[in-house]
Amino acid sequence: MQWIANNYSIIKIVHIACVVLSASLFVMRGIWVIQESGNLAKRWVRTTPHIVDTFLLLSAILLAIGLQQYPVTHGWLTAKVAALLIYIGLGMVAIRHGHNRQLRIVSWIAALVVLAYIIGVAVTRSATLGLIG
Repeated sequence: MQWIANNYSIIKIVHIACVVLSASLFVMRGIWVIQESGNLAKRWVRTTPHIVDTFLLLSAILLAIGLQQYPVTHGWLTAKVAALLIYIGLGMVAIRHGHNRQLRIVSWIAALVVLAYIIGVAVTRSATLGLIG
C-alpha cells in the first residue's frame, strides 16, 4: 500500500497514457472497419490493444487501491466499471463479432459514446456527470 502511495502520480500518468493510447487504437480500428481495411488482420493490430488494456486495467486497480475507493462501495466507480463492461461488449461487436458492416459501425459509435461517459465519470467522479440532482 505504501508503494502505491509513493508512486501514485506515476501510476496515474501511466493510466491516463494508456487511456489515450487505448482510445486512439480503438478509433483507428473503427475507421479501418468502416473502410473494410486489411490492416485489421495485422498481428500488431490484434495484439497491441490487449497489451495496452492490460496495463490500463492494472493501473486502474492500483489507483483504486491507492484512493481506497472501490466499485459497489463508491457509486462513481461502480458506474465506471459497469460502463466499461458495456464498452467492451460494444467494442467486441464493432471490431470482431458484428455480423455486418452496419452493425459494426453502429456498435463502434455507441462504444465511443460510452467511452466518453467513462472518461467524464473519471474526471468528475460523478456517475451522473452533474446532469441529475
